[in-house]
Amino acid sequence: MSAVLDLEGAARRASFMLPSIALVDLDEPARAAAIATWRGRMVNEHASSRVFTALTAQLARAGLATQARAAAVMMADELRHAELCAAVVEALGGAARAELPALPAVPEHDDADPLEAVLRNVLSVSCLSETVAVALIDAERRGAGPPALADLLARILADEVGHARAGWRLLEDLAPRLRPALRARLDDYLVLAFQHLVEHELSHLPARPSPSAAAEAIGVCDGNGARQLFFATIEQVIVPGLQAHGLDAVNAWRASQRIGACPSSPASAS
Repeated sequence: MSAVLDLEGAARRASFMLPSIALVDLDEPARAAAIATWRGRMVNEHASSRVFTALTAQLARAGLATQARAAAVMMADELRHAELCAAVVEALGGAARAELPALPAVPEHDDADPLEAVLRNVLSVSCLSETVAVALIDAERRGAGPPALADLLARILADEVGHARAGWRLLEDLAPRLRPALRARLDDYLVLAFQHLVEHELSHLPARPSPSAAAEAIGVCDGNGARQLFFATIEQVIVPGLQAHGLDAVNAWRASQRIGACPSSPASAS
């Protein structure tokens, strides 16, 4: 039996209201698309909390206590984001309830020592997934119609910026101490991480325009534009950033594009 995520009570406590003027131009298909979009985000944000729960334990095992405490805060951030998304669902006239999909376990990387294991997940979660989330949410914030929705997205964005920066800071701190053999193994892992990132993000960004300008202003993205921004973020932000820290991200990205669909599932967050 599938588990059900019920955030109706949390949504009401959030007391988020969309002005009626923001909804008047939404026809029923657009409203349904908006509800489905925000309900999907609610589920994704809730699922992201488990990633940071696992990351907290991994960081502690690697002796990175300060970073472990920060990851525990990030776990709570993701739960709060789920509640904010639930509030938007309710404001649009939907129910903030959804079945939770079966999710793969967050990789423990038992073939690696604790430091290498956590570095793999930090690369996948913070340097890749969260960096992409920053770009996509910022674009959505700038395109939001109702000021209340833009403010809500700004709150989520501020947390996601922190989540991404935490990973980049850890990489910057540790990069000078990484031995060549470890760098080479991380380069190999990046191929899989890039493959998973593309597969995961494109599954949530359908290659189609938003149904209407009114729907786009309420969070139903233009999938084609979002995909362009996604790839631009990888090629103009993530790859150069990893390369600057001594990882061969250029060739890892090229290799991931040659191989195609990924055979495994690194960790990711929204």
